[in-house]
Amino acid sequence: MNQTSRRHFMADVGKGMLLASVGSSLASEMGLATGMAAEDTKGLNFGSLEPLVSLMQQTPSDKLLPVVVKKIQEGTELKTLVAAAALANARAFGGQDYIGFHTFMALVPALHMSKELPEAQRPLPVLKVLYRNTWRIQDSGHQDHEHETLHQVAAAEPAGAAPTGETVRECSRKVDFDAAEQAFAAISAKGQPGEAFNHLQYALQDEVDVHRVVLAWRAWDTLNVTGMEHAHTLLRQSVRYCVQSEKYQCDRDKPAHEARVNSISHVRNVLPKLLDQYQLVSKPMGTRRMDDAWVELMSDTIVTSNRERAADAVAAALADGVSPDDIGEAISLAANSLLLRDTAARTHGDSKGVHASDSANAWRHIAKASNHRNAVASLIVGAYHTAGQGGDLQKYPLSFVDHLEKVTTNDPAAILKLAEGAIRENNQTLACAAVHRYGQLGHAPRGVFDLMLKYAISEDGRLHAEKYYRTVSEEFATMRSAFKWRELTALARVTASSFAYDRLDKHGFRAPGYDEACKLLGIG
Repeated sequence: MNQTSRRHFMADVGKGMLLASVGSSLASEMGLATGMAAEDTKGLNFGSLEPLVSLMQQTPSDKLLPVVVKKIQEGTELKTLVAAAALANARAFGGQDYIGFHTFMALVPALHMSKELPEAQRPLPVLKVLYRNTWRIQDSGHQDHEHETLHQVAAAEPAGAAPTGETVRECSRKVDFDAAEQAFAAISAKGQPGEAFNHLQYALQDEVDVHRVVLAWRAWDTLNVTGMEHAHTLLRQSVRYCVQSEKYQCDRDKPAHEARVNSISHVRNVLPKLLDQYQLVSKPMGTRRMDDAWVELMSDTIVTSNRERAADAVAAALADGVSPDDIGEAISLAANSLLLRDTAARTHGDSKGVHASDSANAWRHIAKASNHRNAVASLIVGAYHTAGQGGDLQKYPLSFVDHLEKVTTNDPAAILKLAEGAIRENNQTLACAAVHRYGQLGHAPRGVFDLMLKYAISEDGRLHAEKYYRTVSEEFATMRSAFKWRELTALARVTASSFAYDRLDKHGFRAPGYDEACKLLGIG
C-alpha cells in the first residue's frame, strides 16, 4: 500500500469510527459520511423522514393542506408531520429568517394545542402552522438544496485544544460563521446532545435577546418530537442566530467601532462578575423553599430595578440557598406583571409583555435542562433580561376594579360568554376582569383555556399565538395557586388584543390556511 493510499485508508477508517459513534444521520449532517452517502451534494438528508421533509419544502403552499390531510387519513401521525416541518424549517432557514424561526417556534406548541382538542379537530392548529411554514419557505425561495441555509459542515478542532462553549462564543463575537459552525460540529460529534446544549449556553448568555433564548429552548424541546439524532441540526440554528446577531451589530455600527462596543449588552460583564462574587459555580444548588410573599417581593424587585440590580438580587438569593424553582417563578411572575401593567394598546405579538413572558419561560426551562453552572447562569441572565423594562408601565396591574362590577353572575358559562364578548370587542380590561373573577370563584380553568385556545388557533397573533399560549399553559401548570390565575388573565388580555388588531375589516380575517383547514376537516 503506497503512502497516498494509506492516508485515504486511514481517513476512511477514522470516518467510519466516528460514523459508528455518532450515527449516520448526524455524521451525514457534518459531512463525515463515506462512500455514496454524501459524495455529490452538500445538502442535509434526514433518512426516513426525508420524503416528508422534502414535501414540506417543495409543495406549493396552496396545494399543501389537501396533501397533508390525506397523509393524516392514511395514518401519518401529527407528531411525524411536525418533526418533518421542523427539519424542513431548520434546513431552509438555519435560524436566520424572522418569520421562519417564529414559525419553527410555533410548531411544537401547536402539537401540544392539538392534544387539548376533540379528536376531529386535533389537526387544526398543526395544519395552520404547517401552512405558514411551507408558505414562508416557498416565498423566500428556500425550497431546494441550492438555496437552503444549512448544509453539511465539517467538524474542526483548533490546534491544541478541543472546542468548548467558550470557543463557540468567541467565534460568534468575531462574526465567524464557519469557525463557529465547525467548533459546534466538533462538540456535537461526541454524540452527547445534552453536553452540546450545555456548551451552546455560553453564546446564549452573551446577550439579552428574546429570539436568541426562546429559539434555543424550543429547538431543544423539539427534539422530543424529531428524536435526539437531529440535535445538531436543530441546535445549529442557535449558533447561526448568535453569529448573525453579532453581524447585525457590526453592520449597524459601522464604521464607529466605539459605538458597537457601547451597544453590546453589559450582561457580558455582569454574569461572570456575579458568578465569581457569590462563588455560585462551586456552591451546591439550594433547596430552601420560600413563601408567597418572598416570591412576590422578588418579582417586584425584578420589575422595578435596573438590570444589574435585578441580576444581583437573584445571584444573592442563589448564594443564600433559595430553591431555583422559586427564583424562576419570581422571574416569570415579573414578566407577567410587565404584560398586565403595559400601557400600550396592542399587547399581543412582539409586545413587551409577551416577549418577556416567553423569555422568562425559556430561561426557566433551560435552567432545569442544564448543568449546574448553566442553571445558575440562566436564572441570573433571566432576571437581567426581564428587568429594566418598567419605564412606561402603570404603577399597578391593568385595573379590574371598575369592570369587576360588570361581572354580575357567578355562573361559569355566563362569565365565559362575557369574556368572549370582550375579546371580540378588544375590551382588554373587561376580558381580564371576567377571567379574574372566574378564577376567584374557583371555576375549572379548562373553560378559560378552551376559549383562549379557540382564538389562538383562528388568529394569526403576529406569529406569537401558539408560543405564548404554550408559555401560559406551562406557567399555569407549575405556578403556585396564589399567582397562577394571573397567567390566564394576561392571556385574556393578549387574546383580546390579537382579535382586534389582526382583523383587517368588519368581516374579519383569520390566520392564513385556517379556513381551508377547517373545510378539509369538515369543521363548521
